[in-house]
Amino acid sequence: MSTITDALLEETFRQWTAGKDAIQARISIYEKVRDIPYAVIPELINPDRFADVLTLGQGSCTPKHLLLCNLFQRLGLMVLFAVYPFYWGDSSEVMVGNLEPVREMAQELPMSHHLACRVDIDGKLVLVDATLDPPLGKADLVINHEWDGFSDTLLPMTPCGEEQLYHPSEAHLMEARSGQQWLEFYTVLNACLERVRQS
Repeated sequence: MSTITDALLEETFRQWTAGKDAIQARISIYEKVRDIPYAVIPELINPDRFADVLTLGQGSCTPKHLLLCNLFQRLGLMVLFAVYPFYWGDSSEVMVGNLEPVREMAQELPMSHHLACRVDIDGKLVLVDATLDPPLGKADLVINHEWDGFSDTLLPMTPCGEEQLYHPSEAHLMEARSGQQWLEFYTVLNACLERVRQS
């Protein structure tokens, strides 16, 4: 990680946690990451580039949770990555609501993977998912509007298999889905979600 990137993360951590106790700090970090607008930008699905969500002001589940992990670790929390297989078509009612062009394209996609975090809080591995930003609730998507700092949050998709846990050192094993079909889907998805925010 570059010196510039680490300085950005340290300054972000300082701003988001200043004057807060441990519980307030982790809730603040969670809310700030959750509130970053969700958009799939394949080049950010990279353990060396996740901090770019702070400068671009948008990102998908992978860079958002890589960021969440980094900032939670600065609080002294132990974090694991939780990966869930899913089909966009099976989860379309959850992830894309009634966004018709996205629903149709989702039916044709192969299996994908969703990334969230498991955080050791008082000896329990708590599911913390900060994927979708609150304005997307207007499309009846699953938004974690509030987190108490202790309880499991909801997933924004329907898993089609078992949860797999990974240590943060294994982040390099995660790759973005690539190819023309995925790029076209991400373009339509991002545009639809932006229309929801502006509606």
